Amino acid sequence: MWEPQQPSVRMVTRLLLLTSALLSTCQAAESPALFTSVTLTLEPSNAVSQGTNVTVRCQALVSSSGFLNRKYTIYKDNTVVYTESITTAEDLIYSLRMARVANTGKYKCKVNIPGKELSSSSEKLTVTGLQTPVLSVDKRVFSEGEEVTVGCKAPGESGAIVFYFYKDSKELYEERVDANHVETRLRFNNAGDHRLHCDYRVILLTDSVPSNASNNVVVTVKELFITPVISVRPHGSMIIEGDNLDISCSVSGNLQNSSGLKVFLSKGPTLLSSGQSKANHSMRALAEHSGEFQCSLEVGNVVKRATENVRITELFSQPVLTMYPTEVFEREKITLTCKSTNYSSDRISASDVKYSIYKDNYTLTPGSFNGIYVVPGVVPNSSGIYSCKADARMISKYSAKLPVQAKVLVSKPEITAIGRVIVGKPFQVRCHSDRGSLPIEYTLWKKYSEVNSTTVQQPHHQAIFPVTVQHYSDMQDYKCEARNNPKIDTVVSNKLNTTVIVPLSNPGLSVVPDLLEVTEGNEMYLICGVEGSPPVTFKWYRRGNVQPLCTTTSTQSSASHHIKGVGNEHSGTYYCEAINYANMVRSQPVTVDVKMATWKKGLIVACCLLVVALLALACVLRYNSKRGKRENAAELSVKPSSPKSDDSLTVSLTHSTMEVYNPPEDAAPPFDGMEGRATNGTRDSVASLPAGISNRSSYSLPATV
Repeated sequence: MWEPQQPSVRMVTRLLLLTSALLSTCQAAESPALFTSVTLTLEPSNAVSQGTNVTVRCQALVSSSGFLNRKYTIYKDNTVVYTESITTAEDLIYSLRMARVANTGKYKCKVNIPGKELSSSSEKLTVTGLQTPVLSVDKRVFSEGEEVTVGCKAPGESGAIVFYFYKDSKELYEERVDANHVETRLRFNNAGDHRLHCDYRVILLTDSVPSNASNNVVVTVKELFITPVISVRPHGSMIIEGDNLDISCSVSGNLQNSSGLKVFLSKGPTLLSSGQSKANHSMRALAEHSGEFQCSLEVGNVVKRATENVRITELFSQPVLTMYPTEVFEREKITLTCKSTNYSSDRISASDVKYSIYKDNYTLTPGSFNGIYVVPGVVPNSSGIYSCKADARMISKYSAKLPVQAKVLVSKPEITAIGRVIVGKPFQVRCHSDRGSLPIEYTLWKKYSEVNSTTVQQPHHQAIFPVTVQHYSDMQDYKCEARNNPKIDTVVSNKLNTTVIVPLSNPGLSVVPDLLEVTEGNEMYLICGVEGSPPVTFKWYRRGNVQPLCTTTSTQSSASHHIKGVGNEHSGTYYCEAINYANMVRSQPVTVDVKMATWKKGLIVACCLLVVALLALACVLRYNSKRGKRENAAELSVKPSSPKSDDSLTVSLTHSTMEVYNPPEDAAPPFDGMEGRATNGTRDSVASLPAGISNRSSYSLPATV
């Protein structure tokens, strides 16, 4: 079974050595430091309007030789609003995004380093301008005495806010909250219309009242008889880039009773060296090293400073990168020139300076060259960030960055009509290219004549031309061209192709069947036709009616209104209207007279004929009745000329009876071989009449009844 071993003496010794090394490292990291100043600035200014982004910048100038932990604290009206610890010499940034009135106040910054702290002076920030409040009500109509929820909001504001509610311009209610909105319930007892509104006030820390001065107390402060001394070699103005620069910081005076004295050599925020009574620093001089060097001594809380301004002459000036032409299009040749205009002729010549050119941090020139480089036109994309470097005697300098944005050639433009195009009315034509760097010149042509031209300078601008066409075929005559490079020909669009609306004309209303053939019971079609562009809305009217009989929309130039079972009530005057996107036209009125049905005409004729026939029959019967009476009166007894029994034959026809008088047998018949005929109501009754009766006018002929 495994048992833990006791640590040996060697292991304990190693742990002690490691702990000692760590402690010595930590002590080395906490290097001596010297406060120079702590400043607080408000950017962009101490007085801004609401909605401005404000930067509170705390800058601490601390001279140190190594690792230094800094703790920054930002105060507003003596209240901590932000704190942060950093280990670099960068400024502390405290951002107030979209500053509001509540951010108004006095700001101060305090910086702590190990064993020391220093505060900046206060800077007052004033933010002006408040957002307009918004009032809301849950309902706008309610009963008297009913509670209503009302709210007031101050968009974007912050801090302590007092909201006020008003009814008919009189204050009704107020409430203080730590938010930008408030809601409450109000009761209204007075009937009628009332106007409500609200406003608010942001509560700020009131200004202090200054006090009177206190009594005077005289004190004496004795000066220390020691001063810092700074020396620079080489001395004077003959320091040129590349020379060795030696700077020393020392103390002059009585050093007795000066325990705790320290000296610091610095340039700006950079601590170059430090020591108990002396500090030295050596460097290879560069132009950027020009400036003020500072030697500081610190005894307790007393700090004394000495400065020396050092001017270093450039071995050669910073190179300048230029391009030709200054404006270039895609796939065009570019000439880049990198040159240092000034150099120290005592140390170098112009040919000693070598150059390199970079694009987007990649080297375009593999080796040093004389400073002129040509970017070939075959490069598909010459846009980018260019820079160059100059080298001489192990000193390198870079030019400022040169952004190059190659222009894009304009693409083939598109020509379109804006809105509806109506013959005879003005409209607008737009020319636009999807690609192309501004400015772009657009020209509108009609066949071979230039109509107008314009130049588009801004991305949101458009090339728009006013146009009027007199015939729909004129649209094919318009084209537009675009150009943004005077060295290249223009590009031309296709012909303008759009729908042209022709106004309606020549309206007409026709009736099928023909007006003379419109009869009861048949069908009738009212056909409305026009000339012009569809779609067309047709409306049929009957004079005397405000509302249309029928409305329909058609893509054809004509439409019909169908009436089934035409009756006499459909007689009247009709007209139609036609409407399209251009205009409205009305036809001439047409009068329709519905004729009687054919069967009705035949029935009337038949009735008339029947009446005539009945009347004729009645007349015939009446006539025959009168004639029969006359004949009956004439059927009297037939007697001979002498009153002899054998000389006469009497025939009486009464009520369908016939009487025949026979003479005596011994009477001799006066007529021989003659017969007479009589009817007794039937055509089959025949009587023998004396012969020769026809020769005797005094005899009557038998009558047929």
